[in-house]
Amino acid sequence: MTRRLTEVNAKKEAVSILDGFKAFLMRGNVIDLAVAVVIGAAFTSIVNSVVKGVINPLVGAIGTKNLDHYSYCLKDPCKPGTDGSAEGGVQILWGSVAGAALNFVITAAVVYFLMVLPMSKYLARQEARKQARTGKTEPEPNPVTELEVLQDIRDLLVAQRTGTVDGVVRQQRPAGPDAR
Repeated sequence: MTRRLTEVNAKKEAVSILDGFKAFLMRGNVIDLAVAVVIGAAFTSIVNSVVKGVINPLVGAIGTKNLDHYSYCLKDPCKPGTDGSAEGGVQILWGSVAGAALNFVITAAVVYFLMVLPMSKYLARQEARKQARTGKTEPEPNPVTELEVLQDIRDLLVAQRTGTVDGVVRQQRPAGPDAR
């Protein structure tokens, strides 16, 4: 009998775990994240082609086409090896850091100007159309300032000290060792 109850409980637990997993997958956040990863992977090729076709030739007009070759030698002699590492001395490879930072800025700009900005404008137009159809505008809530919060705390402390709560005076017990 106990074994049968254990099997039934295990099946119920497995079903509830699967239901929880299904609910997790069907949340909007997971779907949005999956779409973001796919779009990000697609934008990687665009960004790489912009770097290879536009940025590297501009950098090549100043020096080499590859930023990875830019470095600074802290301790001589810095002799670059065949694999790009330093065979002697201490070499700072600032060009690869600059290339990675430039790649990040380009990626962020592409995502912002091609995705975020148009989507926010689209959503603003949709909201304006919705408000125009219904004729209702939602009132903006008044934000509570820090001063108002501090005044409320002060008022509560005064009320607690004087024994009043919302204008109602409570019977106070006398203070001191003789009070009961």
